[in-house]
Amino acid sequence: MLIGSVLVYLLLSILIGVYAATRVKSSRDYVVAGRHLPLYIVTATVFATWFGSETVLGISATFLQDGLHGIVSDPFGSSLCLILVGLFFARPLYRMKLLTIGDYYKQRYGRKVELITGLAIVISYLGWVSAQMTALGLVFSLLSHGAISQGQGTLIGAAIVLLYTLYGGMWSVALTDFLQMTIIIVGLLYIGWLATDMAGGLGHVVSHARNAGKLEFWPALNARDVVAFIAAWVTMMFGSIPQQDVFQRVMSGKSETVAASGSILGGSLYFVFAFVPLTIAYSATLIDPAMVGRLLHQDSQMILPELIMNHMPVFAQIMFFGALLSAIMSTASGTLLAPSVTFTENVIKPWLGRQSDQRFLLTMRVVVVGFAAVVTAFALYSNASIYQMVENAYKVTLVVAFVPLVAGLYWKPANRMGAYTSIGLGLLVWLPMEAWLPEGTALLPSQFAGFLASLTGMIAGSLLSVRPHAAH
Repeated sequence: MLIGSVLVYLLLSILIGVYAATRVKSSRDYVVAGRHLPLYIVTATVFATWFGSETVLGISATFLQDGLHGIVSDPFGSSLCLILVGLFFARPLYRMKLLTIGDYYKQRYGRKVELITGLAIVISYLGWVSAQMTALGLVFSLLSHGAISQGQGTLIGAAIVLLYTLYGGMWSVALTDFLQMTIIIVGLLYIGWLATDMAGGLGHVVSHARNAGKLEFWPALNARDVVAFIAAWVTMMFGSIPQQDVFQRVMSGKSETVAASGSILGGSLYFVFAFVPLTIAYSATLIDPAMVGRLLHQDSQMILPELIMNHMPVFAQIMFFGALLSAIMSTASGTLLAPSVTFTENVIKPWLGRQSDQRFLLTMRVVVVGFAAVVTAFALYSNASIYQMVENAYKVTLVVAFVPLVAGLYWKPANRMGAYTSIGLGLLVWLPMEAWLPEGTALLPSQFAGFLASLTGMIAGSLLSVRPHAAH
């Protein structure tokens, strides 16, 4: 019954994707759904794309080990990212009628900056999409009781996500996201109610977590801990802003008000519901402490699935795996499409020569297939945890793309030389620290040092390159 229900759900997702493909007539339809989406769809796609495997499996496992202090980057930083996009970035970017976020850098700073930031954005997705493919492999292996290996499950999951994303593009992502958001919310609320009831009630679970020190959020008042805390928050909060998946959802709204409001509502909804899997995971420590203790040392990402499979009725299992698959597939489809269209539009398009829109649309689809192959291979051979893959994804965009974006929108002196200096100095500081300094040995985390260098480079490069008579 469990496997049958999952198969029906997967088939439904594919059918929605196939239907969505009938609405794709141009590259703009494929990338931003023709800018026709209403508020409730934009909100759903913002929420569902960000509510992925790391939210259900990764954050909950990290919370059990480190408490709230360990998850400052996600959901705290990530939800604030979406809210900041709605408040400060959605409206000005929407008015520019761009196809990708990379087009902004081209308009503001020129082709070379577009190319560098485009590549940085594409690279940043490698870990994020791979994390979703890894999680799909884990789910299919669990559901088959090991008959399907995690590697085989990863291949199957990647094929399904590719199938419904390839033809419908943003229309497929948006329509399936709405279905998936509904399943996530209903399924996890139901599981949360069951789990807290089995653990002695929600009040008892919260009280137990507080007494165990898991609700302590702020860092110890010493320089190293405070800087690490700020860096973790900033990496996700700022590094996620210059991302194509966020931009696509903003640009897909039917008006700039819908674009801004959808991002704020989606981010707020994400923050609230991210605490549901945390609550379920902590309930597991009261329901089956031996199982939790064992898995914390072996594979903490398995705590929630093991709880559901060993202690919940079949209907609850159906609801949980439906919600989990929804979370993973909605994120995987959105994050597969985003780097693919960025690579096509901002990296290789100038070398393709003049193309009809239909030819360009075909090129995008070919790149989607290629990127799916790359991230699936990365997922198969990476040893990083789901949470680590996602957390590391935004370092490169924080260092390379964030400062030029903000300065270009809100600081008039920002210019091409400032962008070059910002990117160059940021990379010059970040890359050696990331490559050669063991984590935790430097006072400043590598990406935070790179971010500060990028900010310094933008200010210095822009001001020093202004001719004296131009200043008057």
